[in-house]
Amino acid sequence: QVQLVESGGGLVQTGDSLRLSCAASGRTVSRYDLAWFRQAPGKKREVVAAIRWTGDSAYHSDSVKGRFTMSRDNARSTVYLQMNSLEPEDTAVYYCAAGAAQTLVVGRADYWGKGTLVNVSS
Repeated sequence: QVQLVESGGGLVQTGDSLRLSCAASGRTVSRYDLAWFRQAPGKKREVVAAIRWTGDSAYHSDSVKGRFTMSRDNARSTVYLQMNSLEPEDTAVYYCAAGAAQTLVVGRADYWGKGTLVNVSS
């Protein structure tokens, strides 16, 4: 019932900025909160940020707080992840996911996108 399509990944250098987009669609998409996760090679999947369709607050993990910002555009059913001051340790496949906020922040989701690769070189 929910489809998620990420875009915007690529190869960048340390200190660069990048904006990821996630287009969300489906009859019930408005019932779900959305999140960004990432998984680096050999690492566990990590929640990066989460947001609701209503309100103006968003959750950001300690590892990205102050550098990354999640936002939404309700009219386009799209969420974004603005990534600034990128570092090599940010290199990962970034996934868009949908679920309940209280479960997203502990790594669970009902729907997942296929991911987009962000590669930050030294």
